[in-house]
Amino acid sequence: MATLDDIAKLAGVSPTTVSRVINNYGSLSEKTKTKVFAAMKELNYQPNSLARSLKGKKTHLIGVILPGVSNPFFGQMVQEIEDQLFKKGFRMILCNAGSDSEKERAYLRMLMANRVDGIIAGSHNLGIEEYQKVGLPIISFDRYLSENIPIVSSDNYHGGQLAAQALLASGSEHFQIITGANRPNSPTNARLTGFKDTLAKRDRTFDLLELRFSSTPNIKGLKIKEMLLKKNVDGIFCTDDLTALLVIQQARELGIKIPENIRLIGYDGTRFIQNYHPELTTIMQPIADIVTMMIDLLLKRIDDHECQLEDNYVLPVKLITGETTI
Repeated sequence: MATLDDIAKLAGVSPTTVSRVINNYGSLSEKTKTKVFAAMKELNYQPNSLARSLKGKKTHLIGVILPGVSNPFFGQMVQEIEDQLFKKGFRMILCNAGSDSEKERAYLRMLMANRVDGIIAGSHNLGIEEYQKVGLPIISFDRYLSENIPIVSSDNYHGGQLAAQALLASGSEHFQIITGANRPNSPTNARLTGFKDTLAKRDRTFDLLELRFSSTPNIKGLKIKEMLLKKNVDGIFCTDDLTALLVIQQARELGIKIPENIRLIGYDGTRFIQNYHPELTTIMQPIADIVTMMIDLLLKRIDDHECQLEDNYVLPVKLITGETTI
């Protein structure tokens, strides 16, 4: 493994100069920096991030805690986070917390031990007390974690409004919403609220089916099938696109035609959905803009832990009309 002395010898400078280049300290000529970086590249030298952090330097490591990447929404988000962080000189440590609170706590402790500069958290395990005393800059995606942690999300309330308006415009009379677990303080609850308020203005009611995020597609499919068999429904809003795809699958097996018998709307509008299921009407979240906002806010907190940030940052959504509501 290459050392500072090896880099210095190859670059023709002193070890102190190499250290100053690595830590961006003091006034150095571009010629000197170029020689040092070239030597580092040739010898495949990687600065010790943990050692630098112990000296009060940034590690340029960001922890990202999400439920998982099998869902196209989080997969696209992770790719966007990694791309944007890389361009800013940061690296990402990805933690898939799933629906396991203890797993999330273990990852949080691991990120603290590795002295990451900050954390982006979007897990579904709410109420984890460690977030309130972690002592690191944290930005949350779409989840309430603690009073001092800003939340970045899409306009969930308006998304629910758009879904209700589209179903009403399509001629639906009997409404159903299928959501994940509606937990206290979760911003995604606003999708349900926006949907409910819009229908109430037209004196319409709806039925609610909650499906746990951690449930398997088979379990969700069985509950959706039971709902389709028992209820007279002609307008369904799913608060995520993958659940909407399960509705299409179960309806097809039951001989129910979409949109002739049931109009259907999803939520997320990822590249995967737009490329492979353009027939699905959905509410699109601006993933790239959400990531840009989260990273900008996190870097502000990293540079100044005491900087004042808002509690919530809300980005607009839009309706993408497909064949499932025509």
